[in-house]
Amino acid sequence: MGESAKTAASAAVRHSERLYVPWWGWPLPVLGAILLAAEVDMGYPGVRAWLPYVIALPVVVGLMLSLGRSKVRVTGGDEPELWVGDAHLPLRYAGEVEIFDKEAKRKALGRDGDPAAYVLHRGWVGPVVRVRLTDPADPTPYWLFSTRRPERVAELIKGA
Repeated sequence: MGESAKTAASAAVRHSERLYVPWWGWPLPVLGAILLAAEVDMGYPGVRAWLPYVIALPVVVGLMLSLGRSKVRVTGGDEPELWVGDAHLPLRYAGEVEIFDKEAKRKALGRDGDPAAYVLHRGWVGPVVRVRLTDPADPTPYWLFSTRRPERVAELIKGA
């Protein structure tokens, strides 16, 4: 990819965020891995006592990093799109946009939700955004996804 293509691609991204796990979500899983490794260490002392630490800690760190790899992006350009995780939606099919705060998202995710909806929820991110789809060929009624900047995302989707 040439420099001009990289510049054009980066200029087309109007909003991008990674839904990473915050610092306060790390201590408990890491402590659990250490305690699990210590239990195995007590059962099998000796030369292989270090092995559970070498396995458990990287596995937990890898799991925590993989939980935070989801991205929310809004691109501009010729065909503006909303990217949530690996899925993308051309914004010409985006209809009504609603923002749910931390308290209201329980209802939106619960029994009032549609099982055919596309949902990307991260519990450590407070607000969610719901975008209704206007594509008659798409069986998905709406997208519901977590974002740390719901007003910005809603503004970009409505403005497209």
